[in-house]
Amino acid sequence: MNQKYSFPHSFDVIIIGSGAAGLYSALCLPDHFRIAIITKDKLKKGASDWAQGGIAAAINPQDSAQLHLEDTLKAGAGLCDEKAVKYLVENAVTSIQSLLQMGVDFDRDNGELATTLEAAHSFPRVLHAADTTGRAIVSILRQRVLESPHIQVYEQAYALNLWIEEEKCRGVCLLFDNGIHWLKAERVILATGGGGQVFAHTTNPQVSTGDGVALAWRGGAILRDLEFVQFHPTALDVDNAPHFLISEAVRGEGAHLIDKEGRRFAFDYHPKGELAPRDIVSRSIYSHLHKVSSDPVHDKVYLDLRSIPVSRIEYRFPNIINKCKQWGVDLFSQPIPVSPAAHYWMGGVKVNLDNETSIQGLYAIGETASTGVHGANRLASNSLLECVVFAESFRNLALDSVTEESLPLVYESVNEDWEKDIPIIENIRQNLPVVVWEGAGICRTQVGLESSIEQIITWRNELQSLSIYQWLTKLSPSHNYELLSHKGEEYLKLTAETFNLIDVAYLILKSALFREESRGGHYRLDYPTTLDRWSVHTLVKNDTWEKS
Repeated sequence: MNQKYSFPHSFDVIIIGSGAAGLYSALCLPDHFRIAIITKDKLKKGASDWAQGGIAAAINPQDSAQLHLEDTLKAGAGLCDEKAVKYLVENAVTSIQSLLQMGVDFDRDNGELATTLEAAHSFPRVLHAADTTGRAIVSILRQRVLESPHIQVYEQAYALNLWIEEEKCRGVCLLFDNGIHWLKAERVILATGGGGQVFAHTTNPQVSTGDGVALAWRGGAILRDLEFVQFHPTALDVDNAPHFLISEAVRGEGAHLIDKEGRRFAFDYHPKGELAPRDIVSRSIYSHLHKVSSDPVHDKVYLDLRSIPVSRIEYRFPNIINKCKQWGVDLFSQPIPVSPAAHYWMGGVKVNLDNETSIQGLYAIGETASTGVHGANRLASNSLLECVVFAESFRNLALDSVTEESLPLVYESVNEDWEKDIPIIENIRQNLPVVVWEGAGICRTQVGLESSIEQIITWRNELQSLSIYQWLTKLSPSHNYELLSHKGEEYLKLTAETFNLIDVAYLILKSALFREESRGGHYRLDYPTTLDRWSVHTLVKNDTWEKS
């Protein structure tokens, strides 16, 4: 075997993704397992790192898991799995205790854990670490993982496909270190996060391209509720700046939404004004801009923090202060320009309470998964909670057998010339998010969805005709490959990621066309009401959509 590729090619468990879900899963698994974490960027990148608001748990004696459950069910607009929500809220306090024991430094008030109120919660139950809660949690988890000798981390490694034989997941096809390797595993866990990069406006990092959902779909797994996308109403909207999320907690502390005339408009659309559920606030901004602006697509509204005491802003939102300052906004003296952006994907790979998908040996957790706790619209600060609560079940994971190292692996050299394909792929990659935003953004219509689907199918056919794609589809577990061209790995990653985005776009658009009503994070201008007959889930397997 080529000494360059002398790393292990078999593990007990392979985890794809290194956010809170992936890292905490690795730490919950029995420590006699041999575990690999595959992350396509550096270990520090991921949406969990960006989670500002906090993590919800009924820790106050005056609060209760029952109230938390009721708030979650209400936000979920009739599509939550009550059993899954009950599991989430009843195990929340235990998971918080586990994080505290690991060293997560949540904010305190007179020695007690501090909590704040966020939209659609009936009680202040959101714990936070200033306004970088996700980073506070992930930094501790990352440190613990790196200290664990039984966990091997592969950075800048890309999962091209799942290895599925006889309806069982056997491992992963991995692009890493200028080679393509087939890694065996008894269990594979998808923890790749969301797919926000399929939209032109998103708060998600560059790595959030829906890889886990695309891999699972191509492998034949059942997916659920892919039309439900939460658009965060307040992302920083400054020319050339990333759509940095201005946390819901800012509105919870008393910030006002105003238009460019300085008018506080949110109460025109909902009695709770700025503290209405996220989808309603996003649509309020969308509707208001269409009412008052000559260019509503590119116009914006403003978030005014000037009613909040300066000391409170400095204590709660140091990261937001710095980010705004970096882009020329002094939030102490001027309102922050904001607009809605795709933020969280409620749908995903259908799983049970043990994170099992419909494919034996394949699991999913975090935003990649559809556990049923979020329904049609996630309650604020339940996402980090879902990651840690559902990962706890991995403590009881048992393996049928231990995966043994295979015979010495043979690598076939590859020196393909794919350069002529790359401009076509780059063009699709650049334009696809705009098409999806126009078709499946905040407000959807049959005409817009069908037009976007038609474009996606055209692009898919174009991609499938390229030599680099055709080469990728011929990969087999009987062969490993060494890429002789230094550009080969870069080209293959771009191709695979673009095809994942094509698949995710198709799945979201088709699911949104399938559901002929409006509910939670899915809003149809041509079907604006919520209908009892649609109090069902959308299930997708291969190219079949059905109600459940």
